[in-house]
Amino acid sequence: MRERFAAQSVIEVLLLEQSLVPPRSPLARFFGRSPLGPESMFWYRGAKAEMAVGMLLAELPAEWTTFHAIPAGAEGTEIDHLVVGPGGVFTIQTKRHRGKRVRVAGRTVVVDGERLPYIRKAELDAARVTTLLRERMLLRPSVRPVVAIVGAKRITMYQKPAQVKVLDAEDLRPWLLTRPPVLDPVDRIEAANIIDSPDTWDAFPSLEPQQLISEFAALEKSVRAARKQRIFWVPFGSAALIVGAAGMPYLITALIGLSVAH
Repeated sequence: MRERFAAQSVIEVLLLEQSLVPPRSPLARFFGRSPLGPESMFWYRGAKAEMAVGMLLAELPAEWTTFHAIPAGAEGTEIDHLVVGPGGVFTIQTKRHRGKRVRVAGRTVVVDGERLPYIRKAELDAARVTTLLRERMLLRPSVRPVVAIVGAKRITMYQKPAQVKVLDAEDLRPWLLTRPPVLDPVDRIEAANIIDSPDTWDAFPSLEPQQLISEFAALEKSVRAARKQRIFWVPFGSAALIVGAAGMPYLITALIGLSVAH
C-alpha cells in the first residue's frame, strides 16, 4: 500500500473516462478548447485536490507514515489518505470546493446550499480502519476521521461534529502535528505495517503507478497548454466586444432607416 500515490484511484478512472473522449479538431486546439470531456473534468479536479493534500502530507516529519488511495470496500470506495503518527491514526477525506462557502453544523455539511454526506462517509472510513486494526493489534485509541476542504472561500463552523474534524486543507499538517501523543513508536510501526499489507484490504491489482503518473502528466500538460491558448485569445475577444459595442448605435440607426424606407 505504500507504493500507492495520492489520487491513484481517481486518476485511473479519469484516464478511463478520457479514453472515451474524441480527439480535438485542429480548430479546437487553435482556440484552446480543453482536451477534457465533461465527465473527465470532474475526475481531473478531484485528482488535483487529492494530489495537493498528498503534497501537504509529504511534509510531515519522519515519525509519520502516510498512505494514499486505500481500497476500503467491495463497492469501489476508498480512503483518500491514511496517516499514522504520534497523534494516532487518521483517515482523511479530501473534498474540493474552489471558491465556495462551506457551512458545518454538527453532522450537516452544506456547500452553497447543498447538503453533502461528508460526515457519515468520514465516520464510516474511520470505523472500518479502527475495526481492522483492533482485529490485528492492541490498538486503544480509535481512528480519527478528518475532512480536508481544498480551495473553499470560507468554512463556517456553527457546531463542531462530535467525531469528525473538518478543516481547510492548508491547516491539516499543523493540526496533525499539534495532536497529543497517543501512540508509541512500537505501536506506530505495527499499525503502519498492518495498513501496508495488501492482505488487510480487498485490494485488486492496479495499473503500474509510473504508467499512471506518466499518462496523467501528459494530460495535465495538454490541459495547461489549452488554458494558455484560451488566455492568449482573451484580449482579441475583448477588443471584438468593444468594437461591436462602439458600432452598435450605427447598426441600430441603419436598421431603423431600412425599416422606415420599406
